[in-house]
Amino acid sequence: MFFDNYLWAYLLAITLLTVSPGVDTLLVIRNTVRGGFRDGVLTSFAICLGLFVHAAVSAGGISLILMQSAWMFSLLKLAGAGYLVWLGARSLYAAYRGESGLKFETGRVKHRQVAAWTSLREGFLSNVLNPKTVIFYMAFLPQFIQPGDPALAKSLFLAGLHFIIANIWQLVLVLMVGRAAIWLSRPRVGRCFDSLTGSVMVFFGIRLGFDS
Repeated sequence: MFFDNYLWAYLLAITLLTVSPGVDTLLVIRNTVRGGFRDGVLTSFAICLGLFVHAAVSAGGISLILMQSAWMFSLLKLAGAGYLVWLGARSLYAAYRGESGLKFETGRVKHRQVAAWTSLREGFLSNVLNPKTVIFYMAFLPQFIQPGDPALAKSLFLAGLHFIIANIWQLVLVLMVGRAAIWLSRPRVGRCFDSLTGSVMVFFGIRLGFDS
């Protein structure tokens, strides 16, 4: 019941969605610059853990409740928007203070020390508090669940495939950023990067907050 004729269509669609630039991509890149390989991988892992929450919510029909309850959905949207603005503001503050994520000392790049819990929290909340992901899973996932399928098990299975694909893609991003570490360690480049990512996150947050 899990490996049906619709699985290949799902894999293609979810892969295209995953490689499309968005907030998750931006956060993985930002955190990799900030704390190195470990920071980026933990952020990616936590982002993808959030997919299981959305899958369970979609299977349980809570997404439909959120969509039909205007104040509940607005609350979720504002929480997600506020979190993005907060993340962006932190990057802008780091740029203002000249505290870019990378330092170049004696021929090697030294990353900022970031607690594992910080990376996991930022990644998980960024995904779970994103109402666009709620809408996507509510509208997209049911198309690949047949009437005779166990809804929760099938949803979690599909989310598991998304989890694998997204982690692979984001690991590629982490490695690409790692290869550019020396260039990113230049103070001016670091400040420009923090300013750019911070501005984009604040923009996404404000747009999400005012998006009807």
